[in-house]
Amino acid sequence: MNENRQLWQQYYDKALSRKHSARTALAASLNESSSRSAVDCGCGTGSDIHYLDQIGYRVHGFDINPDSVHICQARFANNSLIDISCNSFENYDYPPCGLLIANASLYFSDPGRFPATWARISGCIEPGGVFAGDFMGLNDSWVANSQHRINAMTESQILALFEQFEVLRFQEHDVPGTTALGRPKHWHTFSVVAIRQTSA
Repeated sequence: MNENRQLWQQYYDKALSRKHSARTALAASLNESSSRSAVDCGCGTGSDIHYLDQIGYRVHGFDINPDSVHICQARFANNSLIDISCNSFENYDYPPCGLLIANASLYFSDPGRFPATWARISGCIEPGGVFAGDFMGLNDSWVANSQHRINAMTESQILALFEQFEVLRFQEHDVPGTTALGRPKHWHTFSVVAIRQTSA
C-alpha cells in the first residue's frame, strides 16, 4: 500500500505541472445549455478545474483519492465557486451542469454499479450540455493486470450509452504506449465528446 501511495504521489507531482486537456476546452466551447456549471469526475490535481474557473464556470470536482482532494482543496481554497470533495462515481451527488468532464477516470468506476452510475451522470447534464470523457476497451493491459478495479467496455456498449446525445467525437486508441510515470502499457481507450439532445 505504501508503494502504491508513493506511485500516486509521483503521478500527482507530474500532474501539477500539466496544462488542462484540449478536449476540455473543446467541450466547453460546445456547451449550448444555459448552465455555466461543470462537474470534473476524477479531478486529479485540478488542471481542468483551473481552466474552467478561468473561463467563468462554477466547478464541482471530486476524486476518490484523498491526496488528490487535499491538493485541490489547498489549490482552490480561496475560490468560493469551486467545490471539491472526496467521493466515488457511485456515491457522488451529481449537480445539474452544462459540462461534465471524465478525462481518464471513468474506467475506474464499479462495473457492477455502472448502469445506475451512468444514469445519474447522463441525467445531470442539461439539454445542450456536453459530456467529454474516456472509456476503457477490452484490449487494454490494465483489464487483466491492474491493481485497480477496471470497467472495460466494448464499442457497441459505449455507443449505446449515448442514445440521448449527439456524438460529435468518438476516437478509439488501441496502441502500445506508457503510463504517466513512463511504464510500458498497452492502451485501449475510447474518447467521447457528445452533446445532450434538447428533446428526447
